[in-house]
Amino acid sequence: MATMTCIEDLRVLAKRRVPRMFYDYADSGSWTETTYRSNQDDFQRIKLRQRVAVDVDQRSLRSRMIGQDVAMPVALAPTGLTGMQHADGEILAARAAEQCGVPFTLSTMSICSIEDVAAHTKAPFWFQLYVMRDRDFIERLIDRAKAARCSALMLTLDLQILGQRHKDLKNGLSAPPKPTLANLLNLATKPRWGLGMLGTRRHGFGNIVGHVKGVENMGSLSAWTSQQFDPRLTWEDVAWIKKCWGGKLILKGVMDAEDAQRAADSGADALIVSNHGGRQLDGAPSSISALPAIVDAVGSRIEVWIDGGIRSGQDVLKAVALGAKGTLIGRAFLYGLGAQGQAGVEHCLNIIRNELDITMAFCGKTDIHQIDRGVLQHSPW
Repeated sequence: MATMTCIEDLRVLAKRRVPRMFYDYADSGSWTETTYRSNQDDFQRIKLRQRVAVDVDQRSLRSRMIGQDVAMPVALAPTGLTGMQHADGEILAARAAEQCGVPFTLSTMSICSIEDVAAHTKAPFWFQLYVMRDRDFIERLIDRAKAARCSALMLTLDLQILGQRHKDLKNGLSAPPKPTLANLLNLATKPRWGLGMLGTRRHGFGNIVGHVKGVENMGSLSAWTSQQFDPRLTWEDVAWIKKCWGGKLILKGVMDAEDAQRAADSGADALIVSNHGGRQLDGAPSSISALPAIVDAVGSRIEVWIDGGIRSGQDVLKAVALGAKGTLIGRAFLYGLGAQGQAGVEHCLNIIRNELDITMAFCGKTDIHQIDRGVLQHSPW
């Protein structure tokens, strides 16, 4: 096997190994995918200042995110259907994050359940919550996250309705896959993935099936989820969820300075500048271009993090330079998972850590806390 030297190498291998409907689910945006592409492309417009003859022998990337010690300011973002990229995917990704000293976030729409991940890991993880119309179910989910010792709740604000993702519609996305001829032919070319799935019982949405009245199988689940994402979500609901949870709260999906002010007013511990990886409002700005204005607006009142388009340690450094106190990676770790399972996620995190470390040294800095706009030669924002 060729040596994996960057995230792109992991992506290419994942595309070979993961069934098309699940690879496309991870690696696509809504409508024209303009925002999806600009998330990545806009990082390349930021240029770094190279400094020389500075003692950079001793370096540290250690930081804190909402009071939690992290090996570097990076966390694994919540991603739906992670367990369809690779058998038992959420458990493997959580173990990799634990091994590398960074936080893992479990999605509401995960394949492995909250309890399952808690039973197979040692480090507390974060839980991401979607607000459903069924508020009793939401209360039970929050209670389950508490029982599993989740150390933070991440509330996603930008999925009240679902952005249209053309590839998912064309592929007939479902978990497990619909047995259409096209899907069966594609699955036949992914024997490694198929063997992994044969070896696990985890094939459905573990947080939902068996926990919602009337949802006992995948057929009834799809009807339930299509009706459940709640377009009525408001800041009053955020206050209610904060009260129900009672612990560290992270608000994900903020792209506007006015909304950032509301997020800071809510008493949440962190907000994430995020356009849902370009999967919701196509035509929205990239996350990195939206970051500076939000940092200027509320950075002194609440921790500002970012996700979307991060594919390297250099991207992490640029985000920190523009004021982010933390970053989250989604697709990057999914490529590693699809390519090589837990080892692939660890490899992804090691690639990012090494790139971040070396880039910091080239910029003449020895500690991640020294990184500010001074390391940038040019930023368009």
